[in-house]
Amino acid sequence: MVTVFTINQKDAFQAAWFMKKRLFTPGPTPVPENVMLRMAAPIIHHRNPEFMDILERVHDDLKYLFRTTQPVVVMTCSGTGGMEAAVSSLFRQGDKVITINSGKFGERWGELVRIYTGNCVEEMVEWGTAVSPERIGELLDEHPDALGVCITHSETSTGTASDVKALCAAIREKSDALILVDGITAIGAHEFHFDDWGADICITGSQKGLMMPPGLALVAISERAQDIIHNHKHQTQYYLSLRKALKAHTGNDTPFTPAVSLIIGLDEALQMLRSEGIENVWKRHEALAGACRIGCQALGMKLFSSSPSFAVTAVWLPAGAEWKPFNHTLKIKNGITVAAGQDRFAGKIFRISHLGYYDELDMLTLVGGLERSLSMMNIPFETGAGVSAVQRAFLGE
Repeated sequence: MVTVFTINQKDAFQAAWFMKKRLFTPGPTPVPENVMLRMAAPIIHHRNPEFMDILERVHDDLKYLFRTTQPVVVMTCSGTGGMEAAVSSLFRQGDKVITINSGKFGERWGELVRIYTGNCVEEMVEWGTAVSPERIGELLDEHPDALGVCITHSETSTGTASDVKALCAAIREKSDALILVDGITAIGAHEFHFDDWGADICITGSQKGLMMPPGLALVAISERAQDIIHNHKHQTQYYLSLRKALKAHTGNDTPFTPAVSLIIGLDEALQMLRSEGIENVWKRHEALAGACRIGCQALGMKLFSSSPSFAVTAVWLPAGAEWKPFNHTLKIKNGITVAAGQDRFAGKIFRISHLGYYDELDMLTLVGGLERSLSMMNIPFETGAGVSAVQRAFLGE
């Protein structure tokens, strides 16, 4: 039997079955094919030498990624689980901790500190801007008894990057407070040196720059943070315990059943990053971010952040556009998924990822998709301006 389609039926059929879906969200991010193949292999047991050899290699490659000689523990949870493990393992009720709220995830530091210590000094920073080292110094002058400072390297909700190197130096100049860094969308996208910059905790998640599905938190822990963790007499956590994670780490093991297939995939992903070279990974993200911003601006769109991240670009919706029809046109008619704005910027901005498994042609595709969507919505722009601007940026013209 031969199926005969009308013109409209053909269009609907092609839209449903022949449109390639492209993911441009800042987590989950695309997963390389070879990583997926590694994870599809038959499962192995997590307490045998084969898996421990894999975990040993993962531990070594994570040190390379974070630029540290200290342990980076692998936890089966999201990045938020890593943040909670850090706060609950390092601080006790009554401990004063400074947090910087410059977006949804800086806000999360404050929520965690209030739960576990009840003594949070939360500095509110305009979303889309970064806290200055000078302000950090002032906060420590105002609160010399603070035992910790929680900062965000790349604020995913606003596409804003902080100068973590300068912030760490400002903290070290004023205080012995522990420095906790949310590096969840920064690690693998921004230059970061855990040891040299003097951080005590840094967390990332598998579904970001590590090019993996969600499910793993990776937590780097300084020597002095380790001392505090081991010397705490009263634990306030069970599963999210950095003490247990560190103890197991010494034997290339995990305290509880890990996400075995994810760790096997992580082994492959880390080898890819190591093969590219971490400095080249940083440069690639900077180039992709710069071209994405140039392309959006060439289409008449305005950037949201005054200190843009190399991981994610936040853009104001075009004048006259509403989020739902804009997103529908981009996703359903062009196969491109971006992230919405969050909190009070929901429906006002959208966020484009260039974090992890992306290259130059991905940015050309993304901006080309934006042009098609703007045209379909009858929003005026110069046809080809965005794609041309991206191409010139990559060609150095």
